[in-house]
Amino acid sequence: MSKSILIVDDEPNIVICLEYLFKREGFQVNVAGDGVEALRKIAESAPDLVLLDIMMPLKNGYEVCQEIRAHPDWRSLKIIMLSAKGRDTEIQKGLALGADAYLTKPFATKELVAKVKELLVPVVAQGATQGTCAGEAGAG
Repeated sequence: MSKSILIVDDEPNIVICLEYLFKREGFQVNVAGDGVEALRKIAESAPDLVLLDIMMPLKNGYEVCQEIRAHPDWRSLKIIMLSAKGRDTEIQKGLALGADAYLTKPFATKELVAKVKELLVPVVAQGATQGTCAGEAGAG
């Protein structure tokens, strides 16, 4: 059975890029456009990993991460935060709230795929996809 990923981002171009990338890598993919929808989809489908933007409507990524870690059934869920916010204090906050990794936008898709596989797959596959996914300046 393939591993499942929930992509949580309010930027459609990033969602399309990531959805295509991870489906091509063999993952099951679901998407959410805001933090409230993300929590609902986690409850419905129990993904293995969440790619979580920080700046979103309704609930931001920090709040979603905190709620995931507070829920007893979701504590083992892997979380990778993706954000244009790259200052040390923001990265430290994300990791302190329970994220397993934090990548800043724009990021290399090869790096993201490698990090996902590191967290989900026992042996990291060789030849990860290359390219970049980037939001507009100042996005998420």
